Amino acid sequence: MTGTYFGWSSARSAETGNTDHTALSNAADICVIVAYFVVVLGVGIWAMVRTNRATVGGFFLAGRSMIWWPIGASLFASNIGSGHFVGIAGTAAASGIAMGGFEWNALVVVVILGWIFVPIYIKAGVVTMPEYLKKRFGGQRIRVYLSVLSLCLYIFTKISADMFSGAIFINQALGLNIYLAVIALLAITALYTVTGGLAAVIYTDTLQTAIMLVGSFILMGFAFHKVGGYENFHSLYFEAVPNITGNVSAECYEPRPDSFSLFRDAVTGDVPWPGLIFGLTIQATWYWCTDQVIVQRCLSGKNLSHVKAGCILCGYLKLLPMFIIVFPGMISRILYPDVVACVDPDECIKHCGTAVGCTNIAYPKLVIDLMPNGLRGLMLSVMLASLMSSLTSIFNSASTLFTMDIYTRIRRSASEKELMIAGRVFILALIAVSIAWIPVVQSAQSGQLFDYIQSITSYLTPPIAAVFMLGLFCKRVNEAGAFWGLIIGLGIGLSRMIAEFAYGTGSCAQPSNCPTIICGIHYLYFSIILFTTSCLIILGISLMTKPIDDKHLYRLCWSLRNSEKERVDIEQDDWVNNQQDSFSMDLDEEPHETPGLCKRAVMAFCGLEQQKAVKLTPEEEAEMQRKLTDTSEKPLWRNVCNINAILLLCICVFCHGFFA
Repeated sequence: MTGTYFGWSSARSAETGNTDHTALSNAADICVIVAYFVVVLGVGIWAMVRTNRATVGGFFLAGRSMIWWPIGASLFASNIGSGHFVGIAGTAAASGIAMGGFEWNALVVVVILGWIFVPIYIKAGVVTMPEYLKKRFGGQRIRVYLSVLSLCLYIFTKISADMFSGAIFINQALGLNIYLAVIALLAITALYTVTGGLAAVIYTDTLQTAIMLVGSFILMGFAFHKVGGYENFHSLYFEAVPNITGNVSAECYEPRPDSFSLFRDAVTGDVPWPGLIFGLTIQATWYWCTDQVIVQRCLSGKNLSHVKAGCILCGYLKLLPMFIIVFPGMISRILYPDVVACVDPDECIKHCGTAVGCTNIAYPKLVIDLMPNGLRGLMLSVMLASLMSSLTSIFNSASTLFTMDIYTRIRRSASEKELMIAGRVFILALIAVSIAWIPVVQSAQSGQLFDYIQSITSYLTPPIAAVFMLGLFCKRVNEAGAFWGLIIGLGIGLSRMIAEFAYGTGSCAQPSNCPTIICGIHYLYFSIILFTTSCLIILGISLMTKPIDDKHLYRLCWSLRNSEKERVDIEQDDWVNNQQDSFSMDLDEEPHETPGLCKRAVMAFCGLEQQKAVKLTPEEEAEMQRKLTDTSEKPLWRNVCNINAILLLCICVFCHGFFA
């Protein structure tokens, strides 16, 4: 009996005679993979035991005790998921090195994150990004809107894309049923996310970063050795065309003439240079400076110097994907042109189960066919590491958004224990919705996963970036301008996204019939247009309505960031920690019945064991709050961070110039 899962036939191996799916059945590979899972779970359990998971600050912000190198490693691992190994390598196989520009753009934006955005967030004393907007503008509608939209973006671009790319790799390597593979990965991933909180996520991310770098560097070495070095790689790439082309135009299967150029023609380029510089920076600002997944790691830092150093470490690590992902993806096309560069729909279906192209299997194909036993198992561990590190980060941050920005609206008097349970249960619901979206991911953007992710981001996130940037730098912007800028911008973005899905993105061999006026504008250009339009709407409406008094903006915008005056919040928080009150009430009541052994074990495993907190005096609470919002730095470490930031920016300019 045969069946199809997300377009993958369960009888593929028998039909095509492909034996790759048994490649990981040897003892060496299996031992490496088992060892990987044992070490990861061991680190996760260690992190669970040593951190306080029973409070909001402990579970969602790791008690704000993280040092610089776990922060930097976690930022990198959260960003580099299996979607990067599959998506970037696949798009690079199709069109060349321009995808490396998407990674190097982050070198500038992480400096902006550590030096401009994070200090404001720390001074504001927030846990989530919607919470910052609520303090900055007041009202509830912006906070709820951003929370819901962020959760939708996690489903549409991050979780589903990462699960799909992980499923591609496992299907190529093991031939497992896609549903079974995804559910098994999610079960392991959710285990230490649900139980361990942010601390467990960050420490396991650090381990997985090391595994990713070691494995991917080894594969890069094998790949370049196979093609005879960089010079041969450069010339052979332009000869990598499939043997079966059918009646397809040559431009659909021949490598682009500008494949080794980072900056491409502003009109005819597949990644036009103005879009790469300006449009991509808008998306990157949203992702690196305002997205909960990234910012939450920075907010866990023990002080601002550690946050900045973590951002710098992440920036240095972001130099590597060009060499460990982009180049290997292009080499995969050289070695397997009939598979990776296929254009005939029937051939593509035979090789990868989808008619729009097989570039997404470029990296998995390289791993399965090129790596020896043992190292092949290591590379599967790398893919699992990248998948799990991204998913754990997203699950924890999505749980934070739902719990602190939506659930507290429903249950204003919820205890900390109730919030912890609600956040954990929400992760399970998020997983189910994400699995249902995977089939849409497979067929979008001509089968090029990374282009799908970037296009959705271009349609939905520029208004958010506009609100945060104007809210930070222009204190005249108010709630009415921000809200209507978000709503109108969302309407414009959705009109493009829905039209594109309705008509289909098509492929070079079978183009979409979407009208040029709708789909003809490159998604990076559309990002610039949408960002500019949103800014004009926000400023226009804000200038026509009442401004916000400065007393509500102290330490919430750039011009007032160093004010020592007491800020009067426009609105009080929806949820106030009432755990202290409940404890004091418990002292006056008769002791509760001691829970059974099984219940105590489950509560301890999830970090929800009952603990009597010490009631703090008002002075002690004020001192604790001062420490949490302190952005002071020691001069020595501030200078070290500043020097490294300048060095990182210089390296960024050099890399862009060298490959331009």
